[in-house]
Amino acid sequence: MDLLARIAQGTLLLDGGMGSELMRRGFQPGGCPEDWNVSRPEDVVAIHRAYFAAGSDIVNTNTFGGSSLKLASYGAGTRAVELNVAGARLAVELRDREFPGRLVAGDMGPCGHLLAPMGSADPDEVAASFGEQAGALVDAGVDLINIETMFDLSEARLAVEAAHAVAGERPVLVSMAFAVVPKGYRTMMGVAPEAAVSALRAAGATLVGCNCEISAEAMAALVPELAGLNGGVTYAQPNAGQPHLVDGRTVYDETPEHFATVVATYPSQGAGIVGGCCGTTPEYIAALAAALGR
Repeated sequence: MDLLARIAQGTLLLDGGMGSELMRRGFQPGGCPEDWNVSRPEDVVAIHRAYFAAGSDIVNTNTFGGSSLKLASYGAGTRAVELNVAGARLAVELRDREFPGRLVAGDMGPCGHLLAPMGSADPDEVAASFGEQAGALVDAGVDLINIETMFDLSEARLAVEAAHAVAGERPVLVSMAFAVVPKGYRTMMGVAPEAAVSALRAAGATLVGCNCEISAEAMAALVPELAGLNGGVTYAQPNAGQPHLVDGRTVYDETPEHFATVVATYPSQGAGIVGGCCGTTPEYIAALAAALGR
């Protein structure tokens, strides 16, 4: 698929947060989100349907923590293929039935282990874990791979290389989680936008973008910087403001309308794909679709 050609026809709209929607349906902290692909598939499908109905051109599979290394923390490391295939099929089959022409992204997140010098994870084991996950997602029919919320450039590179090796003609997107620092933008591991784009494009990424960590307003100045580094286009998924606790619940302080007003300015700054991350819901995506003139 020529993703850049599709972007040239108009901005593509991603979905919003998966975790917040699972929690609205009873998911408890400490559980395995990917297990819902087989234990409560109707809830996962309902989330995808809500995002498609809100206007999303692309939905992410419920597989963010689906690498075998991450799943091992729930005692499910040997179920990686099963849970990723199940998650991809839920989204793909829904799309085929009800929303033809839309896209499904195989979602991949950090493996939960640190590589040297911060940790002792074996790079070959990390690469194999990502390769297994990406292969399962591709085999189950996703249209592209979306690697999200990366902080460590070494881990992100391993994920991109593993996905690129099995993706065929499918695009491979990767976004880093940048925070605002005195020098501009850096990830928690100190990775600068220039270093991220250079290394990850060389590893096979179609686009390098940004997600999570910061609000829409804080991300606004990063969008044109990443677009320039990518050759003119990037993608961005900010949080719904900053989280805080209310009666034991995590609440985000940005309204759908304010989020949409800010993010709707991103395309003019070079964002070919926009969506939401933590705290965003179908209501935020619907507001963004409206702000984009859908």
